[in-house]
Amino acid sequence: MPILLHDFLPWDGDLSSDNLLGRFLEYVDYKDLTLYKAQEEAILELLDEKNVILNTPTGSGKSLVASALLYVSLARGRRSVYTCPIKALVNEKWMNLCRELGPKNVGLSTGDASVNRDAPILCCTAEVLANIALREGPDARIDDVVMDEFHWYADRDRGVAWQTPLLTLPQTRFLLMSATLGDTRFFEEAITKLNGRPTVTIFSGDRPVPLEFAWSEIPLSHMLEKLSAEGKTPAYVVHFTQADAAASAQDFTSLKICTREEKSAIADEIAAFKFTSPYGAEIRKWLKHGIGLHHAGLLPKYRVLVEQLAQRGLLKVICGTDTLGVGINVPIRTVLFTRLCKFDGKKTILLSARDFHQVSGRAGRKGFDDKGFVVVQAPEHVIENIKLSEKAAREGKKVTRRKPPTHNFVNWDFATFKRLIAAAPERLNSRFHVSHGMLLNVLSRKGDGCGAMRQIL
Repeated sequence: MPILLHDFLPWDGDLSSDNLLGRFLEYVDYKDLTLYKAQEEAILELLDEKNVILNTPTGSGKSLVASALLYVSLARGRRSVYTCPIKALVNEKWMNLCRELGPKNVGLSTGDASVNRDAPILCCTAEVLANIALREGPDARIDDVVMDEFHWYADRDRGVAWQTPLLTLPQTRFLLMSATLGDTRFFEEAITKLNGRPTVTIFSGDRPVPLEFAWSEIPLSHMLEKLSAEGKTPAYVVHFTQADAAASAQDFTSLKICTREEKSAIADEIAAFKFTSPYGAEIRKWLKHGIGLHHAGLLPKYRVLVEQLAQRGLLKVICGTDTLGVGINVPIRTVLFTRLCKFDGKKTILLSARDFHQVSGRAGRKGFDDKGFVVVQAPEHVIENIKLSEKAAREGKKVTRRKPPTHNFVNWDFATFKRLIAAAPERLNSRFHVSHGMLLNVLSRKGDGCGAMRQIL
């Protein structure tokens, strides 16, 4: 029977920081892990009751630091909350923590589902925590909060859910984690002012698996066949709409990226799976060619199936959206950007440095890959014009060049690509706004709800 983190709780009653640290390090040794310097520093600062902003690359072990905080909080009889930006990640974290710390100690709340909500550890979306914070404020029994993917603070539509707990839970200590936070000095000062605890930033730019970047001026299908031949799959092909991801999955079925034996292994693996929805037949067809589709619009069972097949090394290509940057558990060797512009809800813009690095960071698997690969495709009209120019040169003819699209497009080039590689993530800007729901939550508090709302503002 495997030994779990729960088994290292100090049943002798010694809750001193030294004892808790020692027992957690025993767990780390049992797992045959070695802490990076940034992990050590973050855990020590948390044991010193400080707020911690953990700004380290993808794959550098931020989850282990969070586990240390949850372990200490549980041992000392405190209540902690772990937030994720999307429900799929909340469910995944809940299952992992149930396994390590015991199902009776871990609850779930996503808005769609609620399990053991009053447990010592609650896994939830940022919006669930924000609503609790607005309704209960300083009276909420929340001692410690882990906010994963904290760069969502700057999201135009949802960022307020990351800011609200900081403003309304003065009794709470925070661990804020992301690979792309930018300048955090404002947060250090503001959070300390709000809850009276020292706040430290632990930063590291050292990736356990380094990245190699490449610019591509060959057709997307040719690039995927090249990556497959060079052993650089599985590749995640990044799109910025679900429809584009599905269209590419269909187009890629003609590629020669899987052997007959590999296709047979996939067919055996999915033989008993029930593709019962109308879309299921399409997904099954793509999977049989070693191609997965992954985005938030799919039924959870299909997303989980793609993740499981990818983890077993059976898929060569996964077509998806930029939700990959949210930390979905899919092993990827190469991230391939089909474009460097996207629609932001109002207009089409170039990717920010944060978006680019957040998605790029998923390439390369610690323990499996010596390096990860990031490939960016030139615009389609540029690639087509190169082909036309080569053909015209061979035939001695003039070339009629294709023009760039006139809608939903902002041009990017090699200089854009190099700038994004070198650029640091932008500073996180507040997206705070007052909604009707916020007002109703705050006014429902016991006592002076109007005064509480004035204080928040």
